Amino acid sequence: MFAGRSEGRHRLAAEPGHRRGPDPEAGQGRAATGDLPARDAEVVIRAGTVELPGHLAVPGQAAGIVVFAHGSGSSRRSPRNHQVAGVLAGAGLATLLFDLLTSDEAGDRGNVFDIGLLAGRLGDATAWLRTQPGLTGLPAGYFGASTGAAAALWAAAAPGADIAAVVSRGGRPDLAGPRLHLVTAPTLLIVGGLDDVVLDLNRRARAQLRGENRLAVVPGASHLFEEPGTLAAAAALARDWFAGHFAAGPAGGS
Repeated sequence: MFAGRSEGRHRLAAEPGHRRGPDPEAGQGRAATGDLPARDAEVVIRAGTVELPGHLAVPGQAAGIVVFAHGSGSSRRSPRNHQVAGVLAGAGLATLLFDLLTSDEAGDRGNVFDIGLLAGRLGDATAWLRTQPGLTGLPAGYFGASTGAAAALWAAAAPGADIAAVVSRGGRPDLAGPRLHLVTAPTLLIVGGLDDVVLDLNRRARAQLRGENRLAVVPGASHLFEEPGTLAAAAALARDWFAGHFAAGPAGGS
């Protein structure tokens, strides 16, 4: 179903051969029967000598967990990432949104573009998650935007990372250039059709990925997916990618 490389422009109706996402009515049914999130709380993650605030939401019977990596100038409070997280929650996926840098660190532009540092923070957060009650053994994925996408790919390439899937939205995967050939986690690159420069960068970066991957272009979307319906389209693509690969099991790669 997901084998091979493909590039296409996203359509709201499912194309032939494209896996549909979980039935929205099923999500409504879970809520109606009282299966509310098993955990929805502010958390603190220790990463080396620093503590990073985050928000963890875990629905009952979670099928997997997605860790968000925000872009430069953003934080765990990113409204766009929260909108995507809501769509993933509707598909039964747990989510963690956290600050990759402390407030002091974020004031240094060098840290904002230190992809190795950001990737290390993602790795620390993932290791922490895997010690949490109810999350042990769940497949994990990364969702990155802008520079966060580079950090997600860099972290997924780490030995023993065991990441089931990666999604980049308007990302800069080119910034993970030295590590791209090591990424074997199934990777979805989502780019706005109006974002010409980033689209070209994604095509170039994609050529270096050796694992399963796809480039999805959302028509009418600019870099921030601010146009009506474009962020929802990107969120649906991410939901389907994570749900499908979490259900398929380990890819046997990074």
